[in-house]
Amino acid sequence: MILRRATLTGAASLACAALVLSAAPPTTASTTAAPVEVGDVQKAMENLVQTGHVVGAIGEVYVDGKQVGKGSAGSRLLNGKGGAVPSTARYRIGSQTKTMTAAVALQLVKEGKLGLDDKLSEVLPEVAEKDLVERADEITVRNLIQLTSGIPDYLGPEALDPDRNYSPTDLLALSRKNARPVEVGAFNYSNTNYILLGMIIEKLSGRSLAAELNRRLFAPLGMRHTYLPTKATEGIKGPHGHGYAPDGTGTMRDADKLNATTMLGAGGGISTAREMSVFQRAFRQGRLLPASLAKVITDPPAGQAPQPGGGPCSGDPEFAAGGGGSAPGFTAATLTSSDGRVQFAVSLTLAMDDAERGTVPARITNALKSLFCPVK
Repeated sequence: MILRRATLTGAASLACAALVLSAAPPTTASTTAAPVEVGDVQKAMENLVQTGHVVGAIGEVYVDGKQVGKGSAGSRLLNGKGGAVPSTARYRIGSQTKTMTAAVALQLVKEGKLGLDDKLSEVLPEVAEKDLVERADEITVRNLIQLTSGIPDYLGPEALDPDRNYSPTDLLALSRKNARPVEVGAFNYSNTNYILLGMIIEKLSGRSLAAELNRRLFAPLGMRHTYLPTKATEGIKGPHGHGYAPDGTGTMRDADKLNATTMLGAGGGISTAREMSVFQRAFRQGRLLPASLAKVITDPPAGQAPQPGGGPCSGDPEFAAGGGGSAPGFTAATLTSSDGRVQFAVSLTLAMDDAERGTVPARITNALKSLFCPVK
């Protein structure tokens, strides 16, 4: 399984690229905001399924915290089986989990328990002592959050056991076998950074990452259906859509049971359309972090060009860059306006190979346009 962060650049593409969510920091929502016109969400989901090899599509749109549209198309299982998936169903959010992990780490910075320039070898001396991370004395917390540590990914040619409970240390050992792709300070997408951030959070809080995410984010925001699985065989609770991916023979196999211990704070979160909208609204409107710390997430690291936000068509709402995640079998995204007023949360379960998954971003963009670009 490959975890990759998906981003929306100018609300026009959904690609596996940077952690950066937006070129603009979170703001406070206007009290005199204009009404937002939203198209037919049900029709948008039906169109997504009709593009081919999409097993099921669910989506919801929220404006100022209120649901203004929802839709569900396709089926829970392949070939029209299993019935429809309600738009309220849980789904994997993939690398959207990274924003949550980063937010908790930055809350620790705000509280003075952690510093952005703290060295990894100082915060987690064991990773240097056991040679689990090369050049740990040069890598900072900021590098981890912004994916500029140069630490290799643990995902690679070595297959991961779907039933084994991997520890974070196990994943670091796998990463250590791979060659460093870039120097410290250069951007490189690697999930290992967020495994390390999870370890830091656990050490400083004295709680599991799952418990700390719940204590700091999910419970305060009323995200009662959102959680981080912690066991290899722990999956999605309740009725939900199943995704599929080809095996070595090209036969589509159910990819629903992903090993949760290989994802953790890098991409293991499970949520719903409503609750992802709640999270993004809170983040965008500055209720989770002060702007100075939120910029560590939203602003590009040094040397990387900012991703422009913008609307899918001329006029409002202006959507921020970022907000997606994917793996074989699914793609999910929470597209949000820069001011936090509007969210379009969507989850697609797929039956396609990696090459075809590259076409999914454009399909989601078309759905976004159908909702916010009225035909004149």
